[in-house]
Amino acid sequence: MLSRIQRFLVSRTLRRHGLPDHLWRKLRRELYLLHKLSTRQAVELRKSTTLLLQEKAIHGVQGLEMTLEMKAVIASQACLIALELDPDSFDGWKELIVYPDAFRVERTVTDEYGVSHQQASPLSGESWQNGPLILSWADVVRDSYKHHPGSHVIIHEFAHKLDALNGRVNGMPPLHPDMPIEEWTSTLSQAYEHLLRQLEKGEHCINPYAATSPAEFFAVLSEYFFTAPGILKLHCGEVYGQFAAYYRQDPLSQLHY
Repeated sequence: MLSRIQRFLVSRTLRRHGLPDHLWRKLRRELYLLHKLSTRQAVELRKSTTLLLQEKAIHGVQGLEMTLEMKAVIASQACLIALELDPDSFDGWKELIVYPDAFRVERTVTDEYGVSHQQASPLSGESWQNGPLILSWADVVRDSYKHHPGSHVIIHEFAHKLDALNGRVNGMPPLHPDMPIEEWTSTLSQAYEHLLRQLEKGEHCINPYAATSPAEFFAVLSEYFFTAPGILKLHCGEVYGQFAAYYRQDPLSQLHY
């Protein structure tokens, strides 16, 4: 519950920095995930988008100039997944960095013989637990304006930020009081193990990247929940139920991409 001072500050921010009407209409028209919003959801999403744009420093690198529209494309879809969650769901970090295209990150990996190697991998996004969130603008555009079932870099990386609210990125975001932790853990663990067994047999119905870790499982399946809820419900029905309870949304009931 917001205090009187917090409500005043929020109201002042919305008055001073509200998104222009023409820009909001354009986002509603062009971003397919925003097509299904009810009137109430649209009003709340516009507010939360405005607040996120004021709370986070969003800047481009390697010559990418970030316009208000580009920032709003990211912020509106990020706020969509937290629309029914606590207002402070994206607290604890300040910076969002946007590359023009996929960016390369060097990491030290250890092979099966215990030998360490430097490995450079191209990434479309990355999320640091207490640090910045990084996105590739090319991938943002790819996922935002055309429906690619099970793929949405903004949802993926912001899901990691929700996951991190418990202090660890491990596929266990802070659950609501009416959600038994044991049921969440059992449901996602069983689905994760099932995916691993499918991959061992050369079969899978969900992006194999979900099998990388429980954290990636949560982030990838969050992509499916919002962009391909029918696929998630078909192949991981109990996970869909847990996600519907956590996100407090039911994308299947609003489906009209």
